[in-house]
Amino acid sequence: MSQLFYLSAEQLERIKPFFPRSHGIPRVDDRKVISGIIYVIKHGLQWKDAPREYGPYKTLYNRFLRWSQMGIFNNIFAELAKTAGQDGQVMINATHLKAHRTAASLLKKGLFSRCIGRTKGGLNSKTMPFATLTAGQVSDYKGAALLMDAIDALPEARELLADRGYDADWFRDALRTRGITPCILPGRSRKRLCPYDQNLYKQRHKIEIMFGRIKDWRRIAMRYDRCAHTFFSALCLAASIIFYLD
Repeated sequence: MSQLFYLSAEQLERIKPFFPRSHGIPRVDDRKVISGIIYVIKHGLQWKDAPREYGPYKTLYNRFLRWSQMGIFNNIFAELAKTAGQDGQVMINATHLKAHRTAASLLKKGLFSRCIGRTKGGLNSKTMPFATLTAGQVSDYKGAALLMDAIDALPEARELLADRGYDADWFRDALRTRGITPCILPGRSRKRLCPYDQNLYKQRHKIEIMFGRIKDWRRIAMRYDRCAHTFFSALCLAASIIFYLD
């Protein structure tokens, strides 16, 4: 019991306003169920291996699935992120996440998007915190294009830091149109000089640290979820705990 995770009363109060209302029979204890979901995701367990102290594992799984479909965990992260102070900088990068064999068993013609692809490292997904989730073989260019489609949802910023995977004229122009100065490492094949602030670019190490903390959650580092929306919900829940509730 001493090693189990439980949300504190303060943490629960911060996210409770985003919970859906219960209709009819009252829900099982929110603190116990949400804490159990977090424990499973953090320790990379199958749902059936969740500690009994959290209650029936089917209750944990059903709550996670139902609230993922409703977008509850996504909303929690989005609203908590709005309360964070902004320093005028945005960093973008992408990382690969290995897909477990059970995540790849859903038929490609199924009802739900998988966002699983194949690269040299095998089956994987690619996340671009925390705007997009794509198949592993999708380039950073395409991920950036998806991001630009939702550019109004991004926080106001003065600069955007990115590596050479995002070095594209259309991306630079789109950022300048929004009033954001691109600090992007030029690609090796670029013929036209694109100067950037080298001292500012050195701060990109912070996003690598962020990726490391996210991948400490073992069910995220190794994706078990078949459907993209449930895996993205796990990402949002982990990010909420790590960066805003820890």
